[in-house]
Amino acid sequence: QVQLVESGGGLVQAGGSLRLSCAASGRTFSSYTMGWFRQAPGKEREFVGTISWSGGWEYYADSVKGRFTISRDNAKNTVSLQMNGLKPEDTAVYYCAAAPTLYAVRGTEYAYWGQGTQVTVSS
Repeated sequence: QVQLVESGGGLVQAGGSLRLSCAASGRTFSSYTMGWFRQAPGKEREFVGTISWSGGWEYYADSVKGRFTISRDNAKNTVSLQMNGLKPEDTAVYYCAAAPTLYAVRGTEYAYWGQGTQVTVSS
């Protein structure tokens, strides 16, 4: 069982940066692939990026590639999403999630989800 709590959301101007954090409970955090997803109003949930349990593999959606970076600290049970060059279209509720499988990129592969944190990018 893994419980996830996101933080760090807020309002930022276009071109700015935000860093989201996700704190996980549970002694098996280091065995999970961790992912970030987002959902904008009226839209379906969208994959943002993922990082393997060791941190040695990362994969990002084309829409955020080169602007967003995921990192994790297994000693602290945390995963972060650094977002640079934010655009109004990045506005959404951002969720972190944990998957027991490697290379998980689909939402259905993730077993545990946080409650989400709002990111709003103004133009």
